[in-house]
Amino acid sequence: MSSPNDWFQLTLFVGALLLLTKPLGIYLTQVFDPRGRTFLDPLVGPLERLIYRIAGLDPEREQSWRGYTASLLAFSAVGLLFTYAILRCQHLLPLNPQQLPGLAPALAFNTAVSFTTNTNWQSYGGEGTMSYFSQAVGLTLPNFTSAAAGLGVAAALVRGLARQHATTVGSFWTDLVRITCYVLAPASLAFAVFLVSQGMIQNFKPYDTARTLESLTVQVPQTDAAGRPVFGADGQPLQADKVIATQTIVQGPMASQVAIKMLGTNGGGFTNANAAHPFENPTPLANFFQMLAIFALPSALTYHFGRAVKNPRHGWAIWTAMFVLFLAGVLVATWAEAAGNPLHHELGVAAADGNLEGKEQRFGVFNSALFATITTAASCGAVNAMHDSFTPLGGLVTLFNLQTGEVIFGGVGAGLYGMLTYVILAVFIAGLMVGRTPEYLGKKIEARDVKLVMLVLMLLPAAILGLTAWAATSDWGVAGLNNAGPHGFSEILYAYSSAVGNNGSAFAGLTATPADGDMRYNVTLAAGMLIGRFLMIVPILALAGGFAARKHIPAGPGTFRTEGPTFVVLLVGTVLLVGALTFLPALAIGPVAEHFAMQAHTLF
Repeated sequence: MSSPNDWFQLTLFVGALLLLTKPLGIYLTQVFDPRGRTFLDPLVGPLERLIYRIAGLDPEREQSWRGYTASLLAFSAVGLLFTYAILRCQHLLPLNPQQLPGLAPALAFNTAVSFTTNTNWQSYGGEGTMSYFSQAVGLTLPNFTSAAAGLGVAAALVRGLARQHATTVGSFWTDLVRITCYVLAPASLAFAVFLVSQGMIQNFKPYDTARTLESLTVQVPQTDAAGRPVFGADGQPLQADKVIATQTIVQGPMASQVAIKMLGTNGGGFTNANAAHPFENPTPLANFFQMLAIFALPSALTYHFGRAVKNPRHGWAIWTAMFVLFLAGVLVATWAEAAGNPLHHELGVAAADGNLEGKEQRFGVFNSALFATITTAASCGAVNAMHDSFTPLGGLVTLFNLQTGEVIFGGVGAGLYGMLTYVILAVFIAGLMVGRTPEYLGKKIEARDVKLVMLVLMLLPAAILGLTAWAATSDWGVAGLNNAGPHGFSEILYAYSSAVGNNGSAFAGLTATPADGDMRYNVTLAAGMLIGRFLMIVPILALAGGFAARKHIPAGPGTFRTEGPTFVVLLVGTVLLVGALTFLPALAIGPVAEHFAMQAHTLF
């Protein structure tokens, strides 16, 4: 940390998170129970019952894990098609004062997949691409449904671990309705009102135009009367001077989208600058509460889990393991960004200033590093600084957070069920070490469970490294880079780590839609998002079904305890070991190599 103020802000953040965890966890327990009562029942109950009546649903009729999976996949497929249709037909729909055209097929597909999978990767600048209707309906609606689906999967897995001799893990439709009505919608409404009070816009006005205090002359490609580029005798495009004397001021329904993008760990920005834009992140207080909103539900889920399995200390042990990994990431990222670049120091930049490149000056080094660690530890992807401009080791922290499967609190639902796969693996390893059949929460871990866990843990790195290798060795992949050397490789690695991890942030030097219109990045990134979301969810729900059917076994003297420091150390070690063994070679030729090159005064 660079100052006492940094320590104070970190302490304040952790304290606020701890204060929220238990009461919000208790509330989630009430919501996940179809018969549970909450303080919002007088207001929300009639709406919930109306939805069930219209849809013809019995809220207490549960599904097997196969039925839950089929419902989730079918609902997601319909949502994907709905979003795709809105984006393609944007020019025909209302609330488009800028008269923006419909999106190209590959970009619309990439975006629809991105928001359906809770990734919110954006191969476009929001203010120059999306109409207000697309923002408020086409993108905000899947922000709610994808977050609710993730929470539902976590609830189903917790039920599976808590129950015995059961054939069901809950109802996807009931979970979807209750999570949306009792958690996401009211929390987003309250949060949006708070953000508006901080100066965030929420309107449907056309964009404003303001004259700048000084004009600016820039070089732009020269075109003929038909709009085609003009080339010189050497075959290179000709440039022409253009005087910029005005600035476009974005307007639109921003607060409503930002609220759910943070609470639902979605991350998609209304503007291209995301949370670095003064409208999307107007004050330090708004910045603090946006960071807190990202971790609030994932943190509370750990308490809900401990309460559901009647072992609150186990829930807190999982929280502690997540916190240790998070704190380590914050300390390393802050140290790296505060140290800065030695080349900048030689050019006269004060060493005490740290690395200010790509950072919003209102937030500085510490709040940028903290925000970056939080958003990549969770599957959020919102950014208040450009990760592409971080130092190599600062960028390595964000990359490693993505590559753990974002289980360091993680996304809503996804963080808990991802971390529970590591927990099962850790307990299995502990059982093998003492020569005893592994047990978890009073249930034997069977060969089927280990196979499903390994499938989850192998799918993500196989997709990330496979797609990265393809792009890094292809002309189309290299053509999208704005940087050479190890930094260029890191841009590709980050893109696919973000897509498969359902994060959505990016090393902004990568151009996913190049000038020649090649759409292979958009297509392969969309494939990575689908793999990271749904090919992970299916084995998770299969685990839930398998554990639900088993009986509890009373704990004995040889039972491995999952509450104390030994368990926390084993769990943290398992996460680090799996991540290090899988991704260390790729990280070595990316950010690690770039760090040593930077120390040797080489830039890329």
